[in-house]
Amino acid sequence: MLFSRIRRHMLAAMLGIAMVSLAPAHLCAGQATIFAPASMTNAMARLGAEFEAQTDNRLFFSFAGSSVLARQIEQGAPADVFISANPSWMDYLEDAGRILPETRFDLIGNRLVLIGHGNRATVEISPDFDLAGLLAGERLVMALTEAVPAGIYGKAALITLGQWDKVQPDVVQTDNVRVALALVANREAPFGIVYATDARASASVSVLATFPPGSHPQIVYPAAAVSPGENEIALAFLEYLKTPSAQSILMEEGFSALPD
Repeated sequence: MLFSRIRRHMLAAMLGIAMVSLAPAHLCAGQATIFAPASMTNAMARLGAEFEAQTDNRLFFSFAGSSVLARQIEQGAPADVFISANPSWMDYLEDAGRILPETRFDLIGNRLVLIGHGNRATVEISPDFDLAGLLAGERLVMALTEAVPAGIYGKAALITLGQWDKVQPDVVQTDNVRVALALVANREAPFGIVYATDARASASVSVLATFPPGSHPQIVYPAAAVSPGENEIALAFLEYLKTPSAQSILMEEGFSALPD
């Protein structure tokens, strides 16, 4: 049953991506297509609206797991800007010659949290933390642990804490972090590991604990123009993302400032 529900959520997510990406254009100065991770859906809606209002340009967004987006760009998808939820997929495209290295910069950070449906008691992630005991045989949903950044970070944290081998049989993996969030929000799975920003997007989940930063690699979202980088609107949007106004929106959406 849970796996059929996951497929339904994935189909809904893909349809949502199509509607966002293929919205009809209106008369404006120019347009650009932004490929961004699913965890930035809410933030990009606000950033895109502000950029459009300031410039009279039009932005089209496609949201999915960073791995999916990177492979689409590698295969020639018409993206002008790529934002990844980890440096590895940006490195992947840079090595393939599909982004402009001189436009690349680290945009923002995030935190990793354990969530549960509804109001649950918080727990402390300490050296004696027993996630398997908390699960008690119930499911833990995560994004793909070998491909999607949220899942990669989550698995790394569980390995560091000595929990991965204990809970791996109870882990259900999804195509992106927003599908994992939806499963917990809809009571289809009791627990999940998502970004702090995702947890903020649903009133139906509660944050049980925040994983210590040292338990996983630092969460960094790099951004860059997709080669050949001839779209001036895309370059302008990248510059806009560096502004105090854009950074303020990202912080309001729960993202974390990066060290200088």
